[in-house]
Amino acid sequence: MQVRIIKWICFFLLISLLSTSAQTVKTGLDRVGSYYHLFEGKRLGIVTNHTALNAKGQHITDVFKDMKNVTVAALFGPEHGVRGNAADGQKIESETEAEIPVYSLYGKTKKPNSEMLKNVDLLVFDIQDIGARFYTYVWTMSYVMDAAEENNIPLVVLDRPNPITCKIVEGNCADTSTFVGRFPIPVRHGMTIGELAKLFKGESWISSNLDLTIVPLQNWKREYWFDQTELTFTAPSPNMPNLETATVYPGMCLLEGTNLSEGRGTDKPFIIFGAPWIDSKNLRNHLESLQFDGVSFTDTTFIPVTIPGKAVRPKFENKKCNGLKVIVDDREKYKSYQTGVFLINALYQLYPGQLEFKRKHFDRLAGSSKIRRAILGGSSKEELKTLISLGLDSFKQKREKNLLY
Repeated sequence: MQVRIIKWICFFLLISLLSTSAQTVKTGLDRVGSYYHLFEGKRLGIVTNHTALNAKGQHITDVFKDMKNVTVAALFGPEHGVRGNAADGQKIESETEAEIPVYSLYGKTKKPNSEMLKNVDLLVFDIQDIGARFYTYVWTMSYVMDAAEENNIPLVVLDRPNPITCKIVEGNCADTSTFVGRFPIPVRHGMTIGELAKLFKGESWISSNLDLTIVPLQNWKREYWFDQTELTFTAPSPNMPNLETATVYPGMCLLEGTNLSEGRGTDKPFIIFGAPWIDSKNLRNHLESLQFDGVSFTDTTFIPVTIPGKAVRPKFENKKCNGLKVIVDDREKYKSYQTGVFLINALYQLYPGQLEFKRKHFDRLAGSSKIRRAILGGSSKEELKTLISLGLDSFKQKREKNLLY
């Protein structure tokens, strides 16, 4: 009898463990019903875009419109706009949608002003981030935090997963302040957007007087990649179609700061790259000799074309480019930023007469001029490794204090 009871207990424990491990991750938006007291009787200013969907596929505006005694008073859109269909870098004008004012935070201003906030009692931020420092949604949030504090308006951040896992942290910290790196964080910060908000306030990069609430994720683990959450991936920008692209983006985006094509104008942005003057086989052989961890390359050719909503005059438009395709063989070992820096260094060694830097843009992306100058100066692999880790240890200490999970 006792043996039978023990077997049943073990059976139910196993079922419980299996059901717990299979629980779908819930985003902050999925959990707003449990935080109704924050929103009741409030006129909301929602900073958002098309990625703010709950598990039922409802957009955040509809979720709050359906909530009793809550008013959606204004919408604020980041780069690519509230609907996410504007091209990269395209300035966006403010407008009105269904009698609700829609203010652009990627045009004449990046921070909501007092006129925009005059009918707002509470600001809500909900946008899917990618996990790379130079993705601008993080910095839109930072300016919204400033505006909230300056206008004495509470801010609620609805948390979402970092798609490229929060287990890996790499890259030098930005030593200049720009809209692709306002504060000194590394390229791959390993934090959710809610944790970043906590960090910005906790380190007093944003005034500590800010009234900040974070609605956390549920059933989420730091080691999860997006495809382990059971959530639906919604492309957060026109050239970020899937997790595969997001995985390589922290390193391959650096190519934007050169005269190489980073694959814009194709269906594989950041996954393929090249130029008419590249010898694909020669470059692949050279990269293979460097023995990158977790990644390999295959030869490819492509012709960039203008794709409505995705690219405005891509590099080498309508010209055949020779290049490579990035294949991530082991995403746990793959260091995307380090690979990107070493890749550009290899390209400069092979094509010193052809590879050119767009100096200001490359330095903004890298967060410093040191990396570009080191490549031009012929620095060794070890010297580059040191440069791409500057400030990382100090950041990790700050990061640890502001983790939510």
